[in-house]
Amino acid sequence: MKSAFYSLLLLFPGFAFAQEMDQAAIAKIRKEGLENSKVEEIAHQLTDVSGPRLTNSPGFQRAADWSIGEMKKWGLQNARLEEWGEFGKGWQVEKSYLAMTKPYYMPFIAIPKAWTSGTSGPIKGEVVVVDIQNEEDLKKYADGKLDGKIVLTKGNASTDPSFTPDAKRYTAEELEKMTNSVPFGQNNFTPEQAERMRTMRSFRSRVDSTLKSQKVKLELAGRTGKHGTFFTSNGASFRGNAPLAGPAFELAPEHAGLVARLVEDGIPVTLEAESATTFFDKKLTTGNVIAEIPGTDPKLKDEVVMLGGHLDSWHSATGATDNAAGCTVMMEAVRILQAAGLKPRRTIRIALWSGEEQGLYGSRFYVKNTFGDMETMKLLPAHEKLSAYYNIDNGTGRIRGIYLQGNEGVRPIFEKWLNAFSDIVDHPTVTSRITGGTDHLAFDALGLPGFQFIQDGIEYNTRTHHTNADTYERLVMDDLKQMAVVVAAFVYNTAQMDQKIPRKPMPAPQPQPGSKR
Repeated sequence: MKSAFYSLLLLFPGFAFAQEMDQAAIAKIRKEGLENSKVEEIAHQLTDVSGPRLTNSPGFQRAADWSIGEMKKWGLQNARLEEWGEFGKGWQVEKSYLAMTKPYYMPFIAIPKAWTSGTSGPIKGEVVVVDIQNEEDLKKYADGKLDGKIVLTKGNASTDPSFTPDAKRYTAEELEKMTNSVPFGQNNFTPEQAERMRTMRSFRSRVDSTLKSQKVKLELAGRTGKHGTFFTSNGASFRGNAPLAGPAFELAPEHAGLVARLVEDGIPVTLEAESATTFFDKKLTTGNVIAEIPGTDPKLKDEVVMLGGHLDSWHSATGATDNAAGCTVMMEAVRILQAAGLKPRRTIRIALWSGEEQGLYGSRFYVKNTFGDMETMKLLPAHEKLSAYYNIDNGTGRIRGIYLQGNEGVRPIFEKWLNAFSDIVDHPTVTSRITGGTDHLAFDALGLPGFQFIQDGIEYNTRTHHTNADTYERLVMDDLKQMAVVVAAFVYNTAQMDQKIPRKPMPAPQPQPGSKR
């Protein structure tokens, strides 16, 4: 054990055990967060009241305006929407209707694809089903055969019965295995898996291009999911100069399967549909919600501890677990610190990001504008002033630990902090594992300590992530309360340390991280 310890000292010069925690402050955080929680009110405002929150849409602006106003009421300083640059067009659904009228009437569970045009009134027609699984299939439809048709792209989603629960929590055995794992690649994909994903996305893009080039009257796509839940996606580009795409719906796989089976059995299927969508292209720039609790130590107040989550969502529901949950937790964490009357030594800065769903844009450009360019590794003075960034973006499930992103120098610190909450963090886990797909990546790519918490999955991957079921009802309020308390403690402890959080060696210049889509 001694040799391993000294090896870590050599590898991570900043390696140090955590200093004593302020137990009185932790007690105040617990009391405020567990007895006077506001997570239900915050979550209600971000979901039910604000609605879907595609970046640059009115729903996003409602959520941003409310968040800024609320944090000002709590006493945070410099609360604002800080612009980071051009994102593109906003978009929202004004009307959505899709139903089968022959051989009998049935309303369908469906929503227009993001950034697609409306139907310009009601339309009706017989359905053509296309099954495009490979390049040879694609060639069959490249000669104008689909002009003016209502076209359903046959999906291959499994709709078999579920014999395992949708909602899950980590077992002690699973967490123990995670504890002992070694760091591995961004997004946890092997090179082979990443290549398969790139190939799949490229092929899907060519399919979309083929359909759009043929003046299809209406494009329909059965999406993955089951039990009336389906996962949404982009139907067109949000870029300001991108051409408009024709009307397109995504629908529940059961309804897509119904149409496909009837048509394949020689029974004509007639659908009627109407969609109305609005583009917001007068202002293509956007920003992140930023607010601060100023530091009080004259020597440390210029240093910063950050916490955040992405405020934008997809459009088929109200983005409750992805990611109003994370924003609720982070807002509640700073509210707890304010309400408890705590005076952090370092400045605490919260960020609610925009553009995450389309490519982590808000956090990437914030990091570039504030701390430095990850592609050139040209650093700005603020790079030395950041201690750490903490992120929540894996749904409503309670915190079970934290990913180190390979930064072993911080392990003893985080272990001590987590163990202080062993009564509400079952089997507290610290893993070297690298996790990806969300806003801590921009910090990590620039050599800044950026961390994502380990959370119980609940229904995130089975029911809510990017789906039409991601509503307020899917939030587990007791889990959000637990998360907010743990995050508030981590942030406050970081702000109180004599030294900044240890850093890994600086990475080489690298491309900007990808998105979770």
